[in-house]
Amino acid sequence: MNHNLGKQFCRVALAAAFGLTVAGTAMADETVFVPGTAVNGQRIGDLTVEQAAESISGFYTREYKLTIKERGGAEEIISGPEIGLIVSLPEGSLQQILSEQNEGGRAFGPNVDNKYRVDMSNTFNMDALNSRINGLNCISGSNIVTTSDARISDYQEGEPFVIIPEIRGNNVYPDKTAEVIRAAVASGATEVDLEAAGCYYEPKVTKEDAKLLELCNTINRCRDMSVTYVFGENTEVLEAAEICSWITGAQDGQIQVNQDKVSAYVKALADKYNTAGTERTFRTATGRDVAVTGAYGWRIHQQAETDALIGVIRTGESQSREPQYDLTAVNHTAQEWGNTYVEVDLTGQHVYMIKDGALVWDAPCVTGNSAKKYDTPAGIYTLTYKERNRVLRGRKRADGTYEYESPVSYWMPFNGGIGLHDANWRGSFGGTIYKSNGSHGCVNLPPAKTKALYDMVYKGIPVICYH
Repeated sequence: MNHNLGKQFCRVALAAAFGLTVAGTAMADETVFVPGTAVNGQRIGDLTVEQAAESISGFYTREYKLTIKERGGAEEIISGPEIGLIVSLPEGSLQQILSEQNEGGRAFGPNVDNKYRVDMSNTFNMDALNSRINGLNCISGSNIVTTSDARISDYQEGEPFVIIPEIRGNNVYPDKTAEVIRAAVASGATEVDLEAAGCYYEPKVTKEDAKLLELCNTINRCRDMSVTYVFGENTEVLEAAEICSWITGAQDGQIQVNQDKVSAYVKALADKYNTAGTERTFRTATGRDVAVTGAYGWRIHQQAETDALIGVIRTGESQSREPQYDLTAVNHTAQEWGNTYVEVDLTGQHVYMIKDGALVWDAPCVTGNSAKKYDTPAGIYTLTYKERNRVLRGRKRADGTYEYESPVSYWMPFNGGIGLHDANWRGSFGGTIYKSNGSHGCVNLPPAKTKALYDMVYKGIPVICYH
């Protein structure tokens, strides 16, 4: 008998006799793993490195399953074969284990730990995995319940607004869910919990949310509110029922209002009360009624007022208000230019200053040259500003000189470059001078009379030109 084998046999025999457990030593082929060797749970004892690699990789490739745990206890499984999974061990890892066993005397038995853990790498068909993920019930199934926040009910005539509770559904974030599953497959994990991984939508607003409760109370105040628009002696009342019909709920802590309906309401006010650009009747200083038009008058700034009205509704408080305007007049009567204004009779070639309803100044004038088509435009304007000692210049010629340069002592523009001013180069005013020897469009006044008018007018005073 071989001496070494005899000693080993004696040790085993003695151990058996005394009830002892001992480890053995494999003296056989050093190209195979010792009995009891396991890598990642797979037994590879008595196998070569090549055989062991095929066994481990084959097992995990064939048997791999990823269990996807879902909300409510549901589970779905993705298997290795359906995604073209191939599991492989790091190159040289099994040879290293075998070398260590050989160097350690090839010990085995109940008291020897021959269990090893090796990080394996997975390769798979990404298109197949993505297709499998997209087909999961949790992503495209028919029983998905969409999570939603608590919200305020829609308007129902005669009914108060109430809070509709949140819904805690089972819909997932598709991109995040796919990312979690791909990572699990790549790492070789056999289980992934979508809830623990934060893949489900969660309600952000619940029925107990303090801001939502406050907002619901505010919306219910809208059921009793009204907005009264004031246009001089006239009023338009926006009633609660119409206001509530515009409310579409609440979002981001604000009452949401149908902007199109608010805009339509404001437009209706503008269509009814805007006067700028419309034809109006003007009673002249000589007692005639003439038709006048022009930009002067009332014009609601519709976008600004739409935004403002939405803001008013969000307060839930009744109020009276004037709309926001981008053009205004003195009042809302038929004579909206008031009782103080300048009028220019383009046919009669005369200028009048009316103050507090009384004629306080007048003078003959010369307006734009009709023969050269420099006619002074009729219309309702306002004085832009007034200025002393101004040089009025015509168009600039190619040589740098101007068509004309006229120094004036009193300059009062009301229509772009057209204004009232003194004209000391003229010896006479009024009559039909304007037809052939008129101005370039300005209203020329006698120098001796102009200062008095200049002292009475101010920025914004209406200037009414008519035929």
